[in-house]
This record gives sequence, structure tokens and C-alpha cells, in this order.
Amino acid sequence: MAIALVRPAREHLPGYIDALERGWSFNNLRPEAGFEELAQIRSDPARFLEGLDDREAKGPPVALPDGTQVPRLPGYRRWMWDGEFCGSISLRWQHGSNTLPTYCLGHIGYGVVPWKAGRGCATRALGLMLKEAAAEGLRYVEVTTSPDNLASQQVIRANGGVLVEAFVKLPELGGTPELRFRIDLEDAPRS
Repeated sequence: MAIALVRPAREHLPGYIDALERGWSFNNLRPEAGFEELAQIRSDPARFLEGLDDREAKGPPVALPDGTQVPRLPGYRRWMWDGEFCGSISLRWQHGSNTLPTYCLGHIGYGVVPWKAGRGCATRALGLMLKEAAAEGLRYVEVTTSPDNLASQQVIRANGGVLVEAFVKLPELGGTPELRFRIDLEDAPRS
């Protein structure tokens, strides 16, 4: 079955809950965020789902790995779907600008559940999200990954990503090496 991006909704929630309960997290900087989301879902599933689409950044601050809280950016999440939950992809931005604050590593973040890895889910999802980013008025997006994550680098390059820099993340983000890629939304291939 082909990969689609779906808006998180009640009918897709059981697959997402299953992934979280199996130890997967959408947040590779703060894996414990998956357990926090399980608690939110159990408390108020409708509110949880509503909070995943926050184009006006009205939600609570975002916790960084060191516990620092930073302002939420406008953005939303979509779930990768092939008839089952495959992973999550998010888009964030600042209104009227392509620039992101230093505490935000990139415009797009994604993660595939391990049992769906290697099937092209992330490559297809990123291609679909690039269309949505262009519709938000972005001229380009930046996507980061660790130097040892060759699979993610391949996903980014397959979607037109060009390496622009190697850098070290801020201490509050872990202080580890990272690669920043840029994808021009006018020239990027679309999956």
C-alpha cells in the first residue's frame, strides 16, 4: 500500500498509541516525550489530537532535552499511513520568514517506527511534506540529522537536500555533531 500523510484523527489513534506503547517516540531528542503523549491521550484524546495542528503556536512551550522551555513555533504533525501507522512527520516555521530560532534544528522532523523502516516511508513522507511547506509560503526548508544516520541522509538527498553545514548542536539540545541540509522548494523532486 502507498504511503499517505494523514491528519491525526481518532480513527488513526489506536495505531499511534500502539507505537508509543512499544517504546517508539516521535521525538528523537527527548524519547520520554512519547510517554508524556500517552498520558495526554489517556487524559483527553480530543485535546491531544487538536494540539497536533497548531498553526498559530497557541500551545504550551516546548521542552528541550535539558529541560529548558522555549516558545512553540507555528506548525503541525501528520502521520505516515499505509493502512497502518508508519511514523510521524512535522512541519514548523516562523510566519513571514524562512529563518528559525537557534533552538529549532529544522523546519521538518520525522521518524518511522522500526517495524516499517527500510520501506521508503520517510522518503515518500518528506516529499509529500515539501508540498505542504511550499503551500505555507516557505522558499526552502532545512532538515538536520546526525552524521551517523546514513538512512536519514539518504531520505533528505532523495528529496533534493544539499548539505550546507556540519555543526555542533547547542548544549541544551545535546551538544552533539549534526548535519544541516537545505531543500529548495522550487527545485526539489516530489515523491
